[in-house]
Amino acid sequence: MILALEYHRSPARFMAARGLTATRAGGKMSGMIAGNVSPMRLVNRQAPELPGEGWTRVTPRLSGICGSDLGMLTGRSSPYLSPMTSMPFVPGHEVVGETQDDVPGVPKGSRVVIDPVLSCAARGTTECRWCASGQQSRCDHITTGRISAGLQTGFCADTGGGWSRQFVAHVSQLHVVPDALTDERAVLAEPLACAVHSVRRVKVASGSTAVIIGAGTVGLLTLLALRQLTDVGAVYVVAKHGHQQEKAKALGATAIIEPRKAVRALRRVTTARMHSPERGDDFLLGGVDLAFECTGGAGGLDTALRLVQAGGTVVVSGMPGGNVDLTPLWYRELQLVGAYASGADGADFADAIRLAESAPLDGYVGTTYPLARWREALTHAADAGRLGTVKVAFAPAR
Repeated sequence: MILALEYHRSPARFMAARGLTATRAGGKMSGMIAGNVSPMRLVNRQAPELPGEGWTRVTPRLSGICGSDLGMLTGRSSPYLSPMTSMPFVPGHEVVGETQDDVPGVPKGSRVVIDPVLSCAARGTTECRWCASGQQSRCDHITTGRISAGLQTGFCADTGGGWSRQFVAHVSQLHVVPDALTDERAVLAEPLACAVHSVRRVKVASGSTAVIIGAGTVGLLTLLALRQLTDVGAVYVVAKHGHQQEKAKALGATAIIEPRKAVRALRRVTTARMHSPERGDDFLLGGVDLAFECTGGAGGLDTALRLVQAGGTVVVSGMPGGNVDLTPLWYRELQLVGAYASGADGADFADAIRLAESAPLDGYVGTTYPLARWREALTHAADAGRLGTVKVAFAPAR
């Protein structure tokens, strides 16, 4: 038996959480995440069985709490994703851990991070065209094969997830961690690989201008990837909290902008024209070349669409939610690009691990919690920005 946090789908609890989300002032969600309406349960359960050859047991050392996890717990995730999960599942897809079995190329006792996507290789199916081309994040077979439906580890009933003391992973998911890379940096490899992927989803022309909406984990790591992997010019970061602003400056932001001043500030630096509609927020005619929406909220995407010049591109890096006025997309002939997980047949992860070793990321994992203190952990993660934290993680062995 192992200690684990289980997620149980309950329509009544989902609607209760969603209702609380709508009524909570300032986005404070701690009550619904850790209170009586929470779908989480701390349980002792059977450890997941190895589904076949090429699989290993993994004991997590650190497991991050992601914005997508919080979205699921607060009823903000889209019902579109429901067929791509199986119940009950153990969340946790940002993981650094140790392997407990020998698999090809990764001996027992290796310290690894995981690519959480459960693609054709893990499922034992014939390769779909996306997996064959190295773009496993687009896998068409995530509801079939030898394991239950699950778009990722942390959403599949058969694999378990990082919010436990043991889960199983396929060798295709494993990336060995260099000895010099601390656990606190290694646990950032998965979100950093996602940031690398989002930057590679579009052509970033030399000297082009960009704005990043949001300076949580996704936004800061996107800034890092932009600066290290492209020849981008000015990068403006819309950051709400003081510690986020300081970290964005350290990663090379050209200027930091407060959310309520975003349109006016970019009007000045891009010499665009600002207009005010009869209803709704101001927008620019002109603006930056690229916008990366990293908040996962409708407000962030709405802002991004209003800041990009005609013919420009908006990349959706955060898991979207809510209703958005898409008129700018149509009228200004923008490109709206999604960026999910990582790709490039492992290259994104390789670059993420390299960046995690060298970038100024000390202190990004601000607090770690044992599983028994899950209510405190999720409450902290939900209010991380205000509390001065970038990433909250579980230390399941404690």
